[in-house]
Order: sequence, then C-alpha cells, then structure tokens
Amino acid sequence: MIRNSISLSCNQKLIVALDVDDLKEARHLVNLLYPQVKIFKVGIQLFTVAGPKIIEFINKKGAQVFLDLKFFDIPNTVANAVRRATSLKVRMLTLHIVGDKEMLQAAVRAAKDEARCPRLKRPLLIGITALTSKKVSPKEVLTLAKMGLNNGMDGVVCSAREARLLREKIKKEFLIVTPGIRANSAVKDDQKRTATVNEAIRAGSDFLVIGRPIIKAKDPLKVAKLISDQIADIL
Repeated sequence: MIRNSISLSCNQKLIVALDVDDLKEARHLVNLLYPQVKIFKVGIQLFTVAGPKIIEFINKKGAQVFLDLKFFDIPNTVANAVRRATSLKVRMLTLHIVGDKEMLQAAVRAAKDEARCPRLKRPLLIGITALTSKKVSPKEVLTLAKMGLNNGMDGVVCSAREARLLREKIKKEFLIVTPGIRANSAVKDDQKRTATVNEAIRAGSDFLVIGRPIIKAKDPLKVAKLISDQIADIL
C-alpha cells in the first residue's frame, strides 16, 4: 500500500545527497537545484555542522528532506529522536534494522504519536539493511529487510544488486531507497555495491540517492536534469 500510495514523478525519484561541510554550501545547492530536485538527503556530515537549520531551510524552500542519520540506540532514545524528526517535518528518515524489533517498533509508535498533531505528517521510516560500502550476502540483506518490514518499516535501503531479489521474495508493498548510484558502473570510489541509474530503476528501486556525481559536477543542475530525463526514458 505504501508504494502504490506515492505517485512519483521522475524528479521525485531522485534524491540529491547534500554531503557537504557547511550550511552555506548546502543552501547554495538547494537554491540551485530546486525545483528540478524535490528531495534532498541530509546525512550526519551536514547535520553535524548545520543541525535543524538546514531542514528548516529545505522545507521553507518547498522541497522535502530525507534525514539519513541511521538511528541505532536503545528503543527509548530512538523513539525520542524520531519524535523530534517528525516535529521537524522530515519526509523520510533512516534507522538501522539491526537495532532489533523493539527499537523499530518504538520508532513506529513514536512517529505515529507525534504525527497526531494536525500540522504534522508521519515520516516514512526506512530501514538500513547494509551499507553500500560493505560486502554482504544477498541472503543477509533479505533477512534484514524482512525483519524491518515485519516491524513497521515503510521501506528499506539496499543496493540495486539486492533490490530485484527483495521485489521477488517479499510479497508486500514497500519502498526501496538505493544509494551508490553512479553514471558509470566502473566508477566505485569508496562504494563497493554501486549501480547505474538504469540498473537501479530496472531492479525495482523507488528512490535513487545521488551525491558526488551531481554536487561535484561543473553544472549540478544540468546533471540533475539529465538524470531525471534518463529516469523518464526508462519508465
């Protein structure tokens, strides 16, 4: 139900990772890329220096926030963090599935409770299966994905290599967020399980997280548009 309830245009399938070191640079990228890009990822690198200010800026601009802080702690601590993220009006956030079912269930309850406020919307809770910088077996990713989805997650983060397997083996609606997207499959840098836009979309990914290929480009807006056009061609 979750997957079908979200109508995604091509630029909504693209999430640009604001993996930069300061608020000024992040604001510049958002101003440059919006409205071509509708969703921006705020991870631990940027959040550490900018905090909630960057979330407020993105929301005010009219875009949405994918808060990728990978919550992993005791259930009560994670629940409180999810409440604060919900109050900041983030659209999506991540949690480590290996935190166990009690942690995941506490996060789900917290998001629902906080979203009872009329001005708030419950964020999509996305479970981290395995980081794309790590080598893991598809079976391990499948096991973690099932655990996350069975305990209330709306979707999972996985590489394109596992996305097709999850679509085949898990017979329910859920979202797949895929990082490590590269223009050329030969380009891997510190990521080991990378994929091209074509590979990820055809494997069943709903959202593609792209950072360096866009934000380090000479013309980030041009590259973002080319990627959106490429997604449109595939769809």
